[in-house]
Amino acid sequence: MIRKKLTYYLAVLFVILIAELSWAQDKDAVTFEVELSKNTLGINERLRVDFVMNKDGDNFTPPDFQGFRVLMGPSQSISSSWINGVRTYSKTYSYTLAPTARGSFKIKQASITIDGKVYKSLAKNVTVTAAVDKPSDQMSVDNIAAENLHLVAEVSKINPYLNEAISVVYKLYVSPTINVRDFRPLDNPTYNNFWSQDMPFTKYNVQNGTYQGKSYRYVVLKRVVLYPQKSGELSIEPLSLDVSLEVPTNRRDFFGGRVYSQANKTVSAGKRVIQVKPLPLEGRPANFTGAVGDFQFNVKTTKSSLNASESLQAIVEVKGKGNLKLFQLPEPSVPSSLEVYDPEFKEDVKTSISGMQGKVSDNYTIVPSFRGKYPIPGISFSYFDPKAETYKTITSEEITINVLEGPLNNSGSSSEVASATKKTIVSTGDQFRFIKLKPGLSTIGTNYFFGSTRFYLWLFSPILLIPLAMFFVRKRETIASDVVGNKIKKANKLARKYLSESKKALGEKESFYIALEKALHNYLKAKLKLETTDFSKDKISSLLIEREIGKATVDAFVNLLKNCEMARYSPFSDVQMQQDYEKASETISQMDKKL
Repeated sequence: MIRKKLTYYLAVLFVILIAELSWAQDKDAVTFEVELSKNTLGINERLRVDFVMNKDGDNFTPPDFQGFRVLMGPSQSISSSWINGVRTYSKTYSYTLAPTARGSFKIKQASITIDGKVYKSLAKNVTVTAAVDKPSDQMSVDNIAAENLHLVAEVSKINPYLNEAISVVYKLYVSPTINVRDFRPLDNPTYNNFWSQDMPFTKYNVQNGTYQGKSYRYVVLKRVVLYPQKSGELSIEPLSLDVSLEVPTNRRDFFGGRVYSQANKTVSAGKRVIQVKPLPLEGRPANFTGAVGDFQFNVKTTKSSLNASESLQAIVEVKGKGNLKLFQLPEPSVPSSLEVYDPEFKEDVKTSISGMQGKVSDNYTIVPSFRGKYPIPGISFSYFDPKAETYKTITSEEITINVLEGPLNNSGSSSEVASATKKTIVSTGDQFRFIKLKPGLSTIGTNYFFGSTRFYLWLFSPILLIPLAMFFVRKRETIASDVVGNKIKKANKLARKYLSESKKALGEKESFYIALEKALHNYLKAKLKLETTDFSKDKISSLLIEREIGKATVDAFVNLLKNCEMARYSPFSDVQMQQDYEKASETISQMDKKL
């Protein structure tokens, strides 16, 4: 009995072990399958075809879709997740097809290269019947989003030379049928084996364009300039975005408008492969240091004649368009009698979407020690022109430095020294010009503060300020004691404020007449001391007539109040608003003379 149970448990354990091994093998296996939205459809319906793989691949080749017309596609979607420490990955190429005739058709094999191997999907049969009364395209929100949203990486050149500039522009294409609410990057490319520089911009500009022959809106998300640093096949990693969308549905609201559904979609630009050509070995100059582009070369000095112990600058400069920051400048060959310091590197380079452009230079400080003529031989600079696909060399002219005054070189290494050995050294008296012999100093005097004019001014200034302070205090008390006057001034100020608000609101009917009505009411509050509950047109008219305001002015004031009320229900033109504003200013001015 015990032996039977032991045999049973061992058999179960063996089955579990075999299942685990099979599952581990299946988990690592590459799958490339085709999925159809339906196997039978009417000629007036649509067919969605998805080619799904569990690993990223390249060189996707779709079938010819004989018997169908491609409406949308291919659109890419990527799904990646981690569950209990296990990563799942899925990449899908989707097409939306419309049948062109009735009958039986076959979705043929598609192929893709994954890890260096070519995989093919299985062919599937589709039957197209007569038109149906109610077409059902079975398009989900995700399907609509996938067919109307595309992230594309546009590469300016896919087969550049080594160190030749290329640009990558990432564009997000959005169909007019959907709306993008927001997006955020999930994975930014690192550009391995490239020298890269981002081209930042302050805002995204929406533009109109076409994608796969259809009208789209697009926005440029990212611009990068790349210089490949290695020949052969290089990969540009994909850029992935998480996009929040509003996708139209088949439902309508109460007013007949289309109801939109919110969705999130992950889109990827896909990996791009660049074939970088090596620089040719044939004809490569010995002094070539990696310059690629179109350049000009120049060597110049700040002086051609100087005295010993003075200095000059020798400038070796390259300017043009190319990889200006990625090569070394040639060094000049200077006679040993000239003292040369380490160069100061300067650059004035701007990077645009087409690459680097500007100039770089090495500035050498040279100091001669002896009198004579010293030639600096010409320098050669070589670069590769990718447009002409050939090497070019530029050689500068020879430069002669003429040292006019100074000691002779006793080594006799130069012809100039040999011809001048019998000449005496002439002192010019300027060897120490940098030392000032007459500094122009003056005697330091004493200036005491105690007992000076400033001392007495600061001493008596508080006494002089007392009468002025008393005057301002009395003036302030007089103003503060006038309570009624202060209220009137405050009300007038408030009325002017509302008149200014109404002037700003000219052209906006509701805001203008609200501000105008407040200005008129606050003016009456200040002048007639009326509460808000006492306002009525008849009472206002009687009070204004009692104050000996002319009837025409009273009628104008009341008509303005009526216009403010009528403006809520009747259309008023900009001309009418301007006339009411001018009339209000004139009426308040006339009333202010009597009140």
